[in-house]
Amino acid sequence: MMDLDFDRQHLWHPYSNINTPGSAFPVVSAQGIRLGLEDGTQLIDAMSSWWAAIHGHRHPALMRAAHVQLESLPHVMFGGLTHAPAIDLGRRLLALAPEGMTRVFYADSGSVAVEVAMKMAVQYQRAIGQEEKTGFITPRGGYHGDTWKAMSVCDPETGMHHLFRGALGAAYFVPRPPVRFGGEWPEDEAENGIGALRALLEVHHARIAALILEPVVQGAGGLHFYHPRYLDAARTLCDDYGLLLIHDEIATGFGRTGRLWGSDHAAARPDILCLGKALTGGVMTLSAVLTQEHVARGIGSGQPGMFMHGPTFMANPLACAVACASLDLIAQGAWPGQVSAMEMQMKTELAPARTLPGVKDVRVLGGIGVIEMDHGLSADAAHPLARATGVYLRPFGRNIYAMPPYITGTDDLSRMTAAMIALAKVL
Repeated sequence: MMDLDFDRQHLWHPYSNINTPGSAFPVVSAQGIRLGLEDGTQLIDAMSSWWAAIHGHRHPALMRAAHVQLESLPHVMFGGLTHAPAIDLGRRLLALAPEGMTRVFYADSGSVAVEVAMKMAVQYQRAIGQEEKTGFITPRGGYHGDTWKAMSVCDPETGMHHLFRGALGAAYFVPRPPVRFGGEWPEDEAENGIGALRALLEVHHARIAALILEPVVQGAGGLHFYHPRYLDAARTLCDDYGLLLIHDEIATGFGRTGRLWGSDHAAARPDILCLGKALTGGVMTLSAVLTQEHVARGIGSGQPGMFMHGPTFMANPLACAVACASLDLIAQGAWPGQVSAMEMQMKTELAPARTLPGVKDVRVLGGIGVIEMDHGLSADAAHPLARATGVYLRPFGRNIYAMPPYITGTDDLSRMTAAMIALAKVL
């Protein structure tokens, strides 16, 4: 039996209060879309373990890749050395990436990928003689990670990191994209949100290195779905004012929105692309930062002639091998049909939640289903209900949401949507 008393007394779980720790389910196994608890209970993982396990847990192809790589080269430093899994993964990523990406920098996690992208933007601007361009601009409502610089471009008021306001380097914020995904795009810039972005850039562009945003879906900032035309207009403004455009696709990449990339809903392409979460199919941590050639060349042409970052576990061979296997599954092409079917089913089955007391909105895009309440929710209050519903959900903010593995069948998806509605009735 696991020592849960030790866990409560000594282990710090994400976003938890050590004075009043919530309960934690003791997980002993995972297979497909289910988590096995110590007492034999099976819970459907409606979260894809924080949006990463898109193929389900312990997919045979991913397990096989890990075992094979473990037998030959679990890890080696990437400084002055290279290996086949890193090369193979880079080739696969560039083949799938938005047009124009030519360079791959491996990192440890999604948050670190954002840190790397922001450092790249500043170093690039300095290399081309724009020494004052060190700031960043971003829409409100965004979330880009928990590490230090990444926190500075998360929403400063409603985000998880407002407690650090004043300690972080200041960022420039514009209102979140106001036009919903699927809505009519008004050409009037005062209505579509581009006017506010343009106005801020007109005044401050000389001090801004890059615009960073999450394409189409703002993830942990509130699961707001916005119009793709915003991406195209933002791309034009970045070009006009000499900013790099960073797309944070850590949550939206690898098919979650119904397209391979969130940016595929629009024509615009980024200068820098951040990937993580589902990159390894949820098996282990790995992230990647992809850039267009002019970014890499620009950095290489300035002082000190190299990009100043190099994680110890950069391009870990074991993680790269598993990521290759995950991308092979993506390339096989089953996911578009799976995600489309999930989207249609969730739209139908979550629609009745619109009439429930306290429900503000119900929205679905690709493999993301959301019931937004008009009040804040407690993940700890939702936790015990998982045993009753057989579905593990972890609400945040005002949102009860699911991001199921793509392999989820119709019956299990119905159990998820029913559990979401059950939570909406009691939380």
